[in-house]
Amino acid sequence: MEDEDGDEPRDTRRPSSELRSDGGEPRLVEELLAGKHRALARVITKIENREADYRDIVSALHQHTGHADVIGITGSPGAGKSTLVDKLAKAYRDEGLTVGVIAVDPSSPFSGGAVLGDRVRMASNVGDMDVFFRSMSARGSLGGLSTATGDAVKALDAFGKDKIIIETVGAGQNEVDVVKTADTVAVLVPPSSGDDIQMLKAGILEIGDVFVVNKADLAGADKTVSELKGMLDMRDREEDGWDPRVVETVATQREGLEELLDAFAAHGEWLDETGEREEKERQRYAEEIRMLLREDASALLEDEIERRGGMDHLVDRVLDRETDPYTVADEVVAPLEECFDGAHEPE
Repeated sequence: MEDEDGDEPRDTRRPSSELRSDGGEPRLVEELLAGKHRALARVITKIENREADYRDIVSALHQHTGHADVIGITGSPGAGKSTLVDKLAKAYRDEGLTVGVIAVDPSSPFSGGAVLGDRVRMASNVGDMDVFFRSMSARGSLGGLSTATGDAVKALDAFGKDKIIIETVGAGQNEVDVVKTADTVAVLVPPSSGDDIQMLKAGILEIGDVFVVNKADLAGADKTVSELKGMLDMRDREEDGWDPRVVETVATQREGLEELLDAFAAHGEWLDETGEREEKERQRYAEEIRMLLREDASALLEDEIERRGGMDHLVDRVLDRETDPYTVADEVVAPLEECFDGAHEPE
């Protein structure tokens, strides 16, 4: 299993500004496309840390993407996600497919990169160079984590991975946003867990394409399966929509794994036959563009606030009744509006 240590001697002497070939394309991109794992790890690090040149790199990779099948795995802590992901990766490798795994932890802004525990949980694939595993953390910025995850998926896709698995630690709103990057989403639910079933009603039920009752050898599994199927039957669906499947697994024993792979494959075929895969891709790109625009516009507005004396100064003026929040907002946005108006004026 390959991680961020890569397959080449570490070279820390070359700064980012020199990572270019004579043709102007980032050299890291050339190395990644050439199949060098160390370059892939460095690109994902740049993406996660939002380094200065990461946008140029992701832009250069875009034309080489669109080939991988992306699977999202989410669910409550303790449902056995890491074990299942490990076994899924091994099963795909047995089929001769290459695999990339991104384990996402939105709750921890302090952990960075892969940790020993994650590598241990991927024990079935240790030493396999065609399984690339990477942990990603929020690094203090929850809002941009779904974008960073999507960019990391692009890097793995351009690298040539056949299957990309995104695993999230929990099942809250941040995790829901992250797994929207996937083509197929599996939600894991432990057996005999009423609280988890109730949690699904809060929203994550809507994003699941496959529901997995893992640890199905424990008491209460049958009840959990019945409750899940009942809830899915009550869910509003389009006439030609996908009918979510419920699969029972015992990941530690690889039981039910074949049925789960079949469910993933069936959903992939449905995506292709109905044109839903392209529609999901269109929606993802539309949301990505909106998010990037919001980030860029926010940065520009923050600069304008500083030019006007900073937020404290503006708030002081509002408190002193010299102005009001709406007027302040109008004044801060005005330069942007003038730029757009000027750009649209006929020559």
